[in-house]
Amino acid sequence: MLGCKHKTPESNEVSFNQDLADELQTMSVIDQIAANNAFPPSNYSSLSQEEWEVFKDSVYRTNQKRAKEIFDTYGFVGFDLAGKEGSKNFWLIVQHSDHNPKFQNEVLEKMKVQVDIKNAESRKYGLLVDRMNLNTGKAQIYGTQVTYNMNTGQAYPKKLADSTNVNKRRKSIGLEPIEIYLNDMSEMHFEMNKENYLKKGVTEPYLYKTK
Repeated sequence: MLGCKHKTPESNEVSFNQDLADELQTMSVIDQIAANNAFPPSNYSSLSQEEWEVFKDSVYRTNQKRAKEIFDTYGFVGFDLAGKEGSKNFWLIVQHSDHNPKFQNEVLEKMKVQVDIKNAESRKYGLLVDRMNLNTGKAQIYGTQVTYNMNTGQAYPKKLADSTNVNKRRKSIGLEPIEIYLNDMSEMHFEMNKENYLKKGVTEPYLYKTK
């Protein structure tokens, strides 16, 4: 059973929790199976599309429930508690808890504290900010959440606030310029859907000009 977050008597450092890091690693594995955009993944080929969607929803909700228990005990899981990988895995589960934006917002508030003391990754914070904003009907801040022009394969940001200054905001949290990010996403999307684009006569994605 997971113990309470505590500091060592000699310092203000939080004790590393290997059991928690291991659990989050296990949770992240099933999360990534559910997040697979290709249907169906090889080990789940017997599922229908409807069954696959039910499976994915079950994974996200089960992981979120456990993540809430972890969060209530520890707050945001920082590097000191579970290492960089463990912190990333906790964030990943929260990132995919779109059915509960209230929980995402609660985590964001605690994550910002850890980001400010460099105990959590600022880039991941930006991704969660954008995800939560879109889930609550707001415009995203950093332009990390994208959709695609299915005729050209080009990625473009979903609803975005103040696009003129987005690269200034991205730079403040360590993100690359949005044009480079969108091109990377476009190329990845194109490769994943290459067969369909080739049928349309599209041999490569349309990319943004970069400086």
